Amino acid sequence: MGNVKAPKSSRNSRGTVACDNTTMHLLQANDFVAETIRKRMADNGILMINIVSSAGSGKTTLMQETVKRLKDKYNIAILVGDLETERDADRIKEVGGNALQIVTGGICHLEAQMIWQAIEGMNLEGVDILFVENVGNLVCPASFDLGEDYRITLISTTEGDDKPKKYPKMFLTSEMMVVSKADLLPYLPFSLELVTKDAMDVNPDIEVLSLSSTSGEGLDEWCEWLATKVKEKTTAKAVS
Repeated sequence: MGNVKAPKSSRNSRGTVACDNTTMHLLQANDFVAETIRKRMADNGILMINIVSSAGSGKTTLMQETVKRLKDKYNIAILVGDLETERDADRIKEVGGNALQIVTGGICHLEAQMIWQAIEGMNLEGVDILFVENVGNLVCPASFDLGEDYRITLISTTEGDDKPKKYPKMFLTSEMMVVSKADLLPYLPFSLELVTKDAMDVNPDIEVLSLSSTSGEGLDEWCEWLATKVKEKTTAKAVS
């Protein structure tokens, strides 16, 4: 007997799903789990960072370089979200990183319950930094709190400098914008000044860092920023 496929949701009669209410309930449930994760990270003094971007902006390469530079100083764990394959987690493991792949099976973003299930199967004892490399998408991930301390949006010089105004929610909900592939700036029609202005128009408090995981430009500043945030998190745990 062959496999029986469930009917696609698009075949349902119109009006059978209250989309607005469903979305609201989904986000409320997500936020409840996110707060549970945030408390767990605080109790353990773990700095949690949600890395978001469109596909191909260099998230995995940045994670590789971060592991190379900081693995002897900090215990780093990385959750990697993708629709299919474990290729990105494998790349991080190749440089000595502790990575676990979350395969969403077609879902275009990570949700807090996915993170909760993943960390339940991880040994977080002694972890200093937990990175979450989100699914490549500048739209859906903006709506889902994962319990992170900081959301960082990568925008690569190969994408164009118009993204902050085109996808404002992502930049509004991020604490930092990282301009990646900065080594290509001399060869591309990308204005660092314009993208910074647009990002700060959307979110006046956003920090901006330009770096290249290929040339190493800006990576010292990136590592210094992480070190500062780790210290702040461990200090907060000590006084709580």
